[in-house]
Parts: sequence; structure tokens; C-alpha cells
Amino acid sequence: MPRLSRRSFLAASAALAARPAAAGAAPLRGEADVVIVGAGAAGIAAARRIAAAKRKVVVIEAADHAGGRCITDMTTFGVPYDRGAHWIHVPDLNPVTKAAPRRGLDIYPAPASQKVRIGRRYARQGELEDFLAVRVRANRAIIEAARKGDVACGQALPRDLGDWRAAVEFVLGPFGCGKELAEVSAVDFAKSAERDVDAFCRQGFGTLLASLAQGVPVELSTPATAIDLRRSVEVETPKGTIVARAAIVTASTNVIASGAIKFTPGLPARQLDAMAKLALGSYDHIALELANNPLGLESDDLVFEKSVNTSTAAILANVSGTSLCFVDVAGKFCRDLSGQGEAAMVDFAAEWLAGLYGADVKKTIKRSHATRWIQEPLARGAFSAAAAGGQSARRTLMEPVHDAIWFAGEAVHETLWGTVGGAWESGERAADAVLHRLGGQKEPVPVDAETAASKSKREPKRPAPVQRQRFEAQPRIMRDGY
Repeated sequence: MPRLSRRSFLAASAALAARPAAAGAAPLRGEADVVIVGAGAAGIAAARRIAAAKRKVVVIEAADHAGGRCITDMTTFGVPYDRGAHWIHVPDLNPVTKAAPRRGLDIYPAPASQKVRIGRRYARQGELEDFLAVRVRANRAIIEAARKGDVACGQALPRDLGDWRAAVEFVLGPFGCGKELAEVSAVDFAKSAERDVDAFCRQGFGTLLASLAQGVPVELSTPATAIDLRRSVEVETPKGTIVARAAIVTASTNVIASGAIKFTPGLPARQLDAMAKLALGSYDHIALELANNPLGLESDDLVFEKSVNTSTAAILANVSGTSLCFVDVAGKFCRDLSGQGEAAMVDFAAEWLAGLYGADVKKTIKRSHATRWIQEPLARGAFSAAAAGGQSARRTLMEPVHDAIWFAGEAVHETLWGTVGGAWESGERAADAVLHRLGGQKEPVPVDAETAASKSKREPKRPAPVQRQRFEAQPRIMRDGY
């Protein structure tokens, strides 16, 4: 069964772990130096930074748990189940893993290969080489187009990609960006930093993040309903109003664009336009408990299909050595499917697997669950990918509003967008900017996106034709962290 390397392929629960931090938090107070809206990766990172500077910080979170779109569920299957972010990119450099205590956490490398299914069989070596060649061409075409202007990735693709076109479009687009390539900025794609080494946390990525929320004063089930800047920064919640000197807002671009938080005065058109250009895409896990490993796959095996249309998915099998299998759907197909409800999503996954591995697979399905991130009112999507012509919107969102509000989150990072690490760095950067505004901090230095991007332009190498060898490099795939 030939494998294709995903070396550069982008490729206790968090809720329970987060509760001690919230349980120890003081009641909501009326005043603070800084109020942070949202206790995901960006909010946690910002709060830790501000607290370390001995400033009074209050973190409010609309959900009943910390973690945002990075949450581990222990109850549904009895094993760690990451409902959102799961892939840990470049763990040795990732700010989340660098900051997390390792006691009790098993962070291990992701397998260095992936497979391609063609109907009821796996792709042969020559077919894998063809797939790789098409991906190399598509990847290079997008990067070359980005040098000339910010067009849509789909517009940059060569016309002669043959019968691998649908599979390549899925891998580069929905799977990597949460959107169709026709909806994604070529410059955003090209600037995304290399994510060529991955890891998993056996206890769940959400559990890892929750360990960093310990000691952070998070007020759970406390949504921000309005932010008034006319006198100072006044954040209204159902539990009262917080008055602060500055605010860091980490709610998703889709939530802010929906008007769920009322700003007075209203946000400038420049920021609203940036939010629209950085709308979140769709990416969901359809999680299936499969008895007795009916797919015959190894722990954390990644499998794609040589698809003929957009109704396709990716498999992450035997997650962390369990019987849990993710059938990951993304992009427009995911958005439409999730709109039909969880039962329809599970039915699709069962039928799709049966088409690839035989009808008997359906008999092995025990418990199941499907995430529906675009339906979640506190997220309204999975992660951001800039629209064509919209890559500069990320830097726009780094600008303070009325010198009082800073935005943070994965959408506010030029090279690590769509990742937990990017959200974390964005939160730290916003905190540094706020501390500089309050006095006593050096002015923060923005990330040099051009330098970061230049480091990511490593061309894939074609392997020597050695029998049964693995490909050890291939084109970048912008994995979202899910």
C-alpha cells in the first residue's frame, strides 16, 4: 500500500480542565486596566501577558468553557475528542506547546505519510507520483500568480490538471483553507508560513490549551453584548458593565460582522470591510467510533480520495490509537451538508466510507458525532481565509480602533492564520500593544510577514525512484489546525 509523505503536508477534556481557572476567578468587577472579550487561544495568551505585567485584567467568555474553537470533549466517546483544532503545527516552535506544561501531556509526532484511495483500492506508486506532480504544478501556479497580484487561487490554476484536478482542488482549497480555491486570496495562500512538521496531543489539543488557562481569571457564560467607547471602554454583559482603559476583542470575524456585539460608536468602515474579507470558512469533523479497525489503517493515518466532484472528504483514522475515525468535510460542501443537520452528516460519512471500503463498514459504526461550526452562534465558522484582494485586511485588523480596542485571533495573523499558534501570537502582540498604550512597555514589533513568507517557499523535492520508498517532501498544504 504506497504512501505519500505529509512531512510538509498541511496537514481530562478541555472543558473540565478549564473549569478550575474559572471556578477560582473573582466575581465580575466594575473596573480593570484591560478587558478581554473571549477566552480562546488569543484571549488566554493576551491575559497571561497582561497579568505578567502586573496590570488588572478581566477576561469574559460567552461559552461555558475556555478554549474557543480548540476544545476537547471527553464525554461523547469516552476518549479525548477534539471538536475543533487537532493538528499541532511545528511543535518545537509552536508558542502553545512551548508555553504548556508537559506534565501529564503526551505530545507525539504525527505520521510522516498519507494515502490516496482510488475507488476500492489504494493508489499505486506511479499514481501517487502523478498526484504529487499535479499538486506541485498547482501550488507553484498560485504562488507565481500571487507575485503579480491578489487574484483568486482558482483563477491561477493551470487548465490541464487532468483527472487529479478535483482531488487537488479539495486538498489545497476546502481541506487547507476551509473554502473553495475560487474564494481564496492567492497572496494569503502564498504568505502562509510553512507547516511542515506536525504533532498531536494524546490528551487532546483542547486539553493542552486549557492547561494554559489555569490561573487566568475567566468569567464564563458572560457574553459581551455591547462596547461603548464614548467616555472610556465600557463593556456590557448580562452580569454587569466592566469599565476599562482598553479592550482586546478576540471574537471571530463572523461573530463581529453579525452584529452580536454592538459598538458605540460603530466600527469604522475600514474594519468592517476587513472583517468581511476575512470571513470564516467551513470545516467539520464527522467522528465515528469504528469497532475492530474495519479500514485496516494505522494510528493517525491520513487518507484522501481521488474524487470526481466536491462531495468528498479526508480520513484521519484511529485517532491517537483509539477506535475514533474523523471523516473531515470542508468548504461549500461542508457548509451545505451541515445545514442539513448532524444526522445527514453522519449518513454521508457512512455511505462515503462504504463506497471506498465496502458496505460492511457501516455495520461497525458505534457512536457518532458531527461538529457544525458554522451553526455555532459563538463561532459561526471554522477559520479564516482571505478573499481575493483581501489579504491586506489582516494587517488592517491589527490597527487599534479609537486607540482603545485591539482585535486578536487567528484571523489577525498574516502567516499563521487558521492556526491555534497564530491566534496565540496575535493575542500576545495585541497585549504588547495595549501595554505600550498604558505605558511601561516597548512598542511591539509587527511580524515581518514578507520574511516569514520567504522562509516558507521551499520547493518540494522529487524522490529518487527507489522501490517502496516514501515521498519525503511535497507542496505546502495550509492546514488549519483542525
